Amino acid sequence: MNRVQTRDGTSLYVKTLGQGRPVVLIHGWPLSADSWDPQMIALAEAGYQAIAYDRRGFGRSDQPATGYDYDTFADDLADVLESTGAKQDVALVGFSMGGGEIARYMSRHNGAGVTQAVLVSSVVPYMLQTPDNPDGVPQATFDEMTAGMRADFRHFFTGFFKDFYGVGLVTQPVSDEQLHWAFMTSQMAGQYATLQAAKAFATTNFRPDLPHFTVPTLVIHGTADKTVPIDATGRAAAAAISSADLIEYDGEPHGLFATQQDRLTQDLLDFLGRR
Repeated sequence: MNRVQTRDGTSLYVKTLGQGRPVVLIHGWPLSADSWDPQMIALAEAGYQAIAYDRRGFGRSDQPATGYDYDTFADDLADVLESTGAKQDVALVGFSMGGGEIARYMSRHNGAGVTQAVLVSSVVPYMLQTPDNPDGVPQATFDEMTAGMRADFRHFFTGFFKDFYGVGLVTQPVSDEQLHWAFMTSQMAGQYATLQAAKAFATTNFRPDLPHFTVPTLVIHGTADKTVPIDATGRAAAAAISSADLIEYDGEPHGLFATQQDRLTQDLLDFLGRR
């Protein structure tokens, strides 16, 4: 199976690898399920069934005109679980905006079938800076991102991925080829979908969803993440989820699945093995 039809008729690209307990991996903005390939291989080799899918509007999935909100994203996740048979003893792993799917699924679908959750560089619980969320990202920053994507969609992502992976004048945590893959993958997404999804992760307040995390939860976040700052997200989520453990990757940027591929994979396997 490589396609799942959601309840509103949207076709999502899904891939699976291995047999065993299901581990569903949800990618970040603006990438695709392929960002999880190294972890999927390791999970399959360790006796798990790794499942990943392209979010609506991204990668090889349909680009509908509607549905770029977290209620719909959570419903899409529920439909993927149903269609792939991942109904019991499921571990959910969400990177960046993918953490939001997990949070909304836990509340909207009562966490059906889920026994563990992992939030990696996640936007949960709230990205936007407000009077009661002073460590968040200012609205002006998101406005600048929107303006940049509208003005020159291709050019915007050339610079975006440098911060994403922590590339600087004296730092090069990933290869030029990894940067090229990320750029090319971002261009598989529709511009409208990319803009709408960015609005969703920038403005959705997941704080009401956090009490629904009643399963063991692992939060992993880089302390030098410029894309999703740790104070408003990783640290806040770990403090609010009573069942959560926090692992901070000192000095690491946003794209941990690539900059700390082996460490992240091992931390996932260690956590899953505690069940």
